[in-house]
Amino acid sequence: MKSSAQIPPSETVFQRVGVAGAGAWGTALAICALSAGREVHVWAREPDIAEALRTGKGNPLFLPGVAVPATPAATDMAELAGCDAILMVAPAQHMRATLRALSPHLRPGTPVALCSKGIERGTLKLMTDVLAEEAPQALPAVLSGPSFAGDVAKGLPTAVTLACADRTMGEQWMRSIGRPHFRIYWSDDLAGAEAGGAIKNVLAIACGVCEGMGLGRSAHAALIARGFAEMTRLGVKLGGRAETLAGLCGLGDLVLTCSSPQSRNMSFGMELGRGRSAAEILGSRSAVTEGAQTAPAVVEVGRRMGVDLPICEVVLDMIEGRLDAKAAVDRLLNRPMKEEA
Repeated sequence: MKSSAQIPPSETVFQRVGVAGAGAWGTALAICALSAGREVHVWAREPDIAEALRTGKGNPLFLPGVAVPATPAATDMAELAGCDAILMVAPAQHMRATLRALSPHLRPGTPVALCSKGIERGTLKLMTDVLAEEAPQALPAVLSGPSFAGDVAKGLPTAVTLACADRTMGEQWMRSIGRPHFRIYWSDDLAGAEAGGAIKNVLAIACGVCEGMGLGRSAHAALIARGFAEMTRLGVKLGGRAETLAGLCGLGDLVLTCSSPQSRNMSFGMELGRGRSAAEILGSRSAVTEGAQTAPAVVEVGRRMGVDLPICEVVLDMIEGRLDAKAAVDRLLNRPMKEEA
């Protein structure tokens, strides 16, 4: 298993770091890179957020109450082109359009780390596939793991996986944005890192339903364990390694996202469990609930690959209004009992 928590001694860093996307996670990563001494440039879709970041007023819409140093920010994607490396933090279902806007300005060989978790609907492609199609001149990486934006922004201890094919580049990323409180472990398994991050968001909705219905901690634990089995089955089919999925970007991220209403996916599930409709919940939110967006793609990929995903399937049926929470739970509980494998 190729991983390391030690940042090797070297002076080579990405001094100018671009952040494409100024939601909560993009802002938190910008804060982390700033604290590491990097020159950070942020692209924000919303002009008011760009102005707030430029003037040191933080990000009151997506990360309220967190101090953010005044940071160069713009709504023109071309301004990221001069950066040494770029963190792509656009939502998964908007990643293609964002990369398409960036690509004409991107220098060949620019390292690009994909920081959003999901599978593209329609094409059923992972974000690395989308990057290869829209910006083939980029050098891909995946940043994933159990990390709430608020925790990272406040400097609370966090550990994540940085997956890229080349270890030297992984070490550059470590030195460039890694901090004592933001520990980065390198892996060369991009598919495993991506699969874990995408699937866990759907499973977290199921755990939220369990919580919202008051089904108890035993049911909650069972959902995490059986959900991890689903994640591993599909992740391996997608080309990932089982040991990667048992690490930070798989099991670690699953446990975090399934265990706190601070997770948008779990809180969405909690509201489903209390009887609200998916449309009503999503209509009341400004931030993206990635699991709700990714569920159709995860289920369709599983069907095409012949992978059994019973938890993900009932989540999709709840989102699309075919099942209420009680019927979804009944379907899972009445499945045939079998050998645990």
